[in-house]
Amino acid sequence: MLKRVLALIAGVALFWSAPGYAADSGYFRGKTVTYIVSTGPGGGYDTYGRLIARYLQKYLPGSRVVVRNVPGAGHIVGANTIYAAKPDGLTIGMFNTGLIYDQLLKRDGVLFDLNKFSWIGKAADDTRVLMLSKTSGFRNIDDFIKSKEPVKFAAAGVGSAAYNDTKILADALHLNVQIVPGFTGNEGEMSMLRKEVVAEVGTAESMEEFVKQGHGFFALAISGDQSTLPGVPRAAQYVKDEHGKRLLALINALSEIGRLTAGPPGIPANVLNEERQAYNSAMKDPQFLAEAKKLNLDIHPSGGPQVEAAIRAALNQPPETVAALKAAAGG
Repeated sequence: MLKRVLALIAGVALFWSAPGYAADSGYFRGKTVTYIVSTGPGGGYDTYGRLIARYLQKYLPGSRVVVRNVPGAGHIVGANTIYAAKPDGLTIGMFNTGLIYDQLLKRDGVLFDLNKFSWIGKAADDTRVLMLSKTSGFRNIDDFIKSKEPVKFAAAGVGSAAYNDTKILADALHLNVQIVPGFTGNEGEMSMLRKEVVAEVGTAESMEEFVKQGHGFFALAISGDQSTLPGVPRAAQYVKDEHGKRLLALINALSEIGRLTAGPPGIPANVLNEERQAYNSAMKDPQFLAEAKKLNLDIHPSGGPQVEAAIRAALNQPPETVAALKAAAGG
C-alpha cells in the first residue's frame, strides 16, 4: 500500500524539479529558530541536524537557527518537546521513524500524534541492514541463523528504531538474540571492537565506514530492493510466513522516510510553507550537497506533503500487522 502511495507522490515532480528558492515574507527576520535533535551530540542524527539547520538559516533570511539536543527514550523525549512547542514555526526538529512503532504500540511516554505534526521534509532513505563483526565467528547469515547460543546485539534505547528493528527481525526470522540496549552514536561499533557484542541492526549509511575499515560486514539487507546493496542476502528470502512478511513490510515502509524534520501541530499555513520552501532549497543547494557528500550523508529528500502522506500510510496498518508488531516487541 505504501509503495503505491509513494509512487503517486513521486508524480508531484514539480516540487523538486523547480529551481531552488525560498520565500521571504520577513516573518523570520530577527528571530531565532530552535532546531531540536532528539539525540545527544555526535552520531548520525546530530550530524544531519546541524547541517540542515545551517542551511535552513541560509534560506530563512535574517533568521538564526540554533541546534538543541534533547535525547531520551529512543527519540520520544525530543519528539514530545517538538509536539508541545508553540506553533509559531520557531521550534522544529528531527526524530526517527521508529516513533511510528511507538505510536502503533501505544507505548508509555508517547504524548504526540504523528498524524498531527507539521511536516517539513525528510532528508534520506534509511536502508536497514544487519551487520556482523568480522570477529563474530560467523561467515554469513546462514551461520548466524544456525547459532544455538544467543547472539549479542548492540542497540539504542528501548523503543528506538534500532531496538524495535532488532526485535522485529529476530521475531520474523526466528533468531536467537540478546539485545544490549543503551548505545548511542557509534558506541555499538566500539563495543564490537571490544568484542562485547557481535551484531547490530541499523542503517547501511551509518555502518558503511565501519564495514569499509574491515571491522564488519553486511550480513543481511532488511529493507530496500534488489538494487540496494547488491550481493547482500535479502531478509525476504528467509521469511516464509505471513506474520514475518507483515513485519518486514512495515520496516520497508519506515526505511523510505528517514531523517525527518517537523514542527508542532498548528503552524500557520503561510509560515509552514515558507519553512518547507527553505527546506526544499537547502536540500538542493550545491554547497549543502557537497558538504553532505564529504560527511558521507545520504541525501534523498522529499517535501512536507509527501512525508505527511507517507506517515499516514505507515500508520494505517491492519490489526493483523499491529498484532504481529506487538508480539515481536514483547507486547
